[in-house]
Amino acid sequence: MIIIFTDLDGTLLDTETYSYQPAVDALKEIADLQIPLIMMSSKTRSEIESVRRDLKNNHPFVSENGGGIFIPAGYFPFSVPQTRRTPGYLFVEIGVPYPRLTGFLERVTREHALPIRGFHSLPVGEVSRLTGLSIEAASRAKEREYDEPFLFDGDRAQWNRLEGMVTAEGLALTRGGRLHHLSGRHNKGTAARILTDCYRRRYPDALIVGLGDAANDLPFLRMVDRPVLVQRPDGTYEAELDIPGLSYTSRPGPAGWSEAVIELIRMDRSG
Repeated sequence: MIIIFTDLDGTLLDTETYSYQPAVDALKEIADLQIPLIMMSSKTRSEIESVRRDLKNNHPFVSENGGGIFIPAGYFPFSVPQTRRTPGYLFVEIGVPYPRLTGFLERVTREHALPIRGFHSLPVGEVSRLTGLSIEAASRAKEREYDEPFLFDGDRAQWNRLEGMVTAEGLALTRGGRLHHLSGRHNKGTAARILTDCYRRRYPDALIVGLGDAANDLPFLRMVDRPVLVQRPDGTYEAELDIPGLSYTSRPGPAGWSEAVIELIRMDRSG
């Protein structure tokens, strides 16, 4: 048996179009064979649920870079530690709740006159423009629980001051191209460990596969039996992902994802 953990953007979903169409053959095979497909993403719960509805996926998923784990009620025939009930799911909260993040960012912005604009304060139209998402998708992206993207228009000294305050608060800062991120000190690896333990208990002989394309996928790729690094659109690979046994796709995004998944399924079925 094979179990698949996957990142979304740049992996199962195209970086520019957010489409999974190049992977439809592999997705059909996954559905036909009833292979668990677990989504591990920086996306919000609402965004992932939209993808799951499209794919008729009813397996657990991980939101906002490991901030939350959502397990459909009754999915495992045993209790999962640390879970709470939320409508439709058993839920494990790993990240720092969103109100604490936004409250902290607003406070340091006000008290230190920092040039910061948090995601929560941006109109949906501006989020759509910044991300390339449709208005509907941008609305789902704003339904955040464990991670606050923000715009920063300051100098190096101001950034360093912000970093110091974030560290003192016990939070984490990730610098991006245009949008930066404030979150708790969690990652996808903590969530992956909880879920892989559950799957190994349920299916002791299963082969657990993981697919990702970026540095934030490293923690969960270290937790699986077969890690796969998906090629970037420019033909390169994430240099920071140095993992024993790592394999590489020869094509980017969902096309490379499909190639790797079909090959792994064939290998698993041939024994």
